[in-house]
Amino acid sequence: MRTLTVGVVAHVDAGKTSLTERLLFETGVLDRLGRVDDGDTQTDTMALERQRGITIRSAVATFEWRGTVVNLLDTPGHSDFVAEVERALAVLDAAVLVVSAVEGVQAQTLVLMRALQRLRLPAVLFVNKVDRAGADPERVLTQVAERLTSDAVPLGLVEAPGTSAAAYEPFELGPSERESLRARTLADTAYPVVFGSAVTGAGVPELLDVLVDLADTESDATQGDPSGVVFKIERTEGGQRRAFVRMTGGTLRVRDRVAVAGGAPDRVTGIEVFEPGGLRVEGAATDGRIAVVRGWSGARVGDRFGPQTRRRYAVELTRPSLETVVEPVDPTQRGRLFTGLTDLAEQDPLIALRQDDGRGEVAVSLYGEVQKEVLAALLEQDHGVRATFRPTTAICVERVRGVGAAHQLIGVAPNPFLAQLGLRVEPAPVDSGLELALEVELGSMPPAFFAAVEEGVRATLSEGVHGWAVPDARVVVTHSGYYPRQSAMHATFDKSMSSTAQDFRSLAKLLLAEALTRAGTTVCAPIHAFELEVPQDLLGAVLAELPRHRAVPLTTTVLGSGHHAPARLIGELPADEVHGLAQRLPHLTRGEGLLTTHLDHYAPVTGSPPSRTRALPDPFAQIGDWTRIQRTWPAG
Repeated sequence: MRTLTVGVVAHVDAGKTSLTERLLFETGVLDRLGRVDDGDTQTDTMALERQRGITIRSAVATFEWRGTVVNLLDTPGHSDFVAEVERALAVLDAAVLVVSAVEGVQAQTLVLMRALQRLRLPAVLFVNKVDRAGADPERVLTQVAERLTSDAVPLGLVEAPGTSAAAYEPFELGPSERESLRARTLADTAYPVVFGSAVTGAGVPELLDVLVDLADTESDATQGDPSGVVFKIERTEGGQRRAFVRMTGGTLRVRDRVAVAGGAPDRVTGIEVFEPGGLRVEGAATDGRIAVVRGWSGARVGDRFGPQTRRRYAVELTRPSLETVVEPVDPTQRGRLFTGLTDLAEQDPLIALRQDDGRGEVAVSLYGEVQKEVLAALLEQDHGVRATFRPTTAICVERVRGVGAAHQLIGVAPNPFLAQLGLRVEPAPVDSGLELALEVELGSMPPAFFAAVEEGVRATLSEGVHGWAVPDARVVVTHSGYYPRQSAMHATFDKSMSSTAQDFRSLAKLLLAEALTRAGTTVCAPIHAFELEVPQDLLGAVLAELPRHRAVPLTTTVLGSGHHAPARLIGELPADEVHGLAQRLPHLTRGEGLLTTHLDHYAPVTGSPPSRTRALPDPFAQIGDWTRIQRTWPAG
C-alpha cells in the first residue's frame, strides 16, 4: 500500500489543529470531533496543550484515504516553537499550509511558506474558516499571490462565504490538466489552493483528494538496510525513552542493531507503528511508515541511520538567539530542576543548557517569551519544580581581533603541571569553526595528550574573554613536551612523576585564556533581519517607533497599487528587541501589521561590551596567578 507523510502547518489560531481533527473524522479514525477550546482534540495530548489551546510538540495520527496510508503531523503554530516545525518539515512528503479566510496571511504564514520553499516541499494551501463572519476568500487569494507566491492555483470557489451555509465548489479538471498540475506541484512551481472549513467539513474531502493525487508517494522499498530519521524524542510516564522515526527505506526489525548518527550500534528492543486508530505493536517497520522505537538510548532529534537518499532530511535549523537563567523557587530542588531541564533539552536539542556548577546556575537558550512560560509550566507539571526566570538576554559571540600567544615549559616554575605546551590564537573567517594546527611534530606527544589539549581549547573557547563563546578561531600548538609514564620497580603508576591528559587539559585552558586576552576579542550581538508589512497610512508612526527598538530600516516598498496597498519595510533589528517591537506593533497598526524575523548575523556591540558569567574555576580570572592556580586547579 502507498504511504504518504503530510504535515499541517499554520500561524497560531488559523485552525490547524481543528483541521487535523476534521481530517481524522472524515476518514473514519474518529467517531466524534474534538474541539481545541474544550481541550479534547486527538493530537494535542499534553496537558499543557489542552490547558492553553496551543500545539507545543508535533503529534502524529494515521488514516487511510483512497488506498493510501497517510501519516499526519500536527505541528506548533507559535513562532517560539519554529524549531519543532522545521524538524517536522524535514520528514514530510508534502504539507498543508492553513490560511485563515478571516485574518488572511499572517506573520508565521510567511515564515512557514519560506521554509516550505527552501526545502522544496510540495504544498497545498487550505483557506480555512470560510464560514466565519468576515471571511473574504478573494481578498485572501490576493494576499497569497502578493505575499506568499505568484504560483498559487485555486481549485474551486466559495459560495455564501462568511455564513454558516458557506460551501466549496471545486472546478472540473480534465485528466491532462490534473496531471500537469501534479507535475508542477511536485516541481514546486504550483501551489494548489482549496477553500473550506474545518468546523463544517466544507472542502475537506476535496483537500484529501488533492493530497493523495498530487503528493509524491514512493513505492514500498522494503529490501536492503533500514534507513530513516529521528524527528522526536519522548519519555513515557514510567521514564522509558522512545524515538519517533520516519522510515525512508528498508525494513527495521526488533532486535536489529543499528548505528544511529554514526555511533555504536544500538539494539531495537521494541517497535510500534502508527496505524489508523493509534499505535500498534509490530515486529518491524517498513519504508514510508512512522514508528516509535525503543532501545536507542543515545538517539537524538535529527539523527539519521542507514543510507540516506533524500537531501530534504538534512535541515539546517536556526539556533536560538536568546537565553535566560533558571532558578528553583525552593533551593533544595536544584538537582530536580537540572534533571527536568535535561529531559526537556533531550526532547528539543536546541534548548541548550549551560551549567555553572560553581555558582549552581543553569541557563537555557530560547526563541521567545512564550517558550519561557511553557518551560516553567512543564517543569512544574512534569517534574514538580516551580522555577523562576531571570530577564531574557541576547546570546552574543566573541570574535578574535588579533594574535596572542602563551606557553609554559615543563619542570620550570611557575608551571605547576607536568606538561609543556604553547598555544597561539589567531582570527578565523566567520562560520569556519575551530582550526587546530600544529607547529610541533605529531609524534612529539601521545595522541591522548593532543586530544586533551583540544578538549581544553574547546572549553576555553566556549566562554571567552567576556564569557561568550568564540565560535571561530585558529589555534596553533607551538610547544609540546611531557614526562613519560614512570613507576618505581614493581610498583604502580606514579602520577607525581608522569604527565597525564589532565595536565594538558588544564594547562591548555589557562594558556588559551592568556593568549585570547592578549589577542583581544570583540563582543558581537545577534541581529535579526526583519520584514514588516503595515498599512500605508500608518507607515510614519511605525518608522517613528523603530529607533526606540534600535531597528534600522533598509528598504521601503509599496505592495500593489492604491491608497490601501500595504507598505513593506525590510531592515535589521537586535535580537533582544524583537519581542518588544512585536508587542507594540498591534497598537501601532490597528492589528494589521505583519512582522517576521530571522537570525541574520552578529554585529559588534557599541559601548561597553556585555559580559556573561563563566563557569568556575575561571581560567581568565587567574591569568598570571600561578600560586593560586597550584591550589585550585586539578592536575595529574
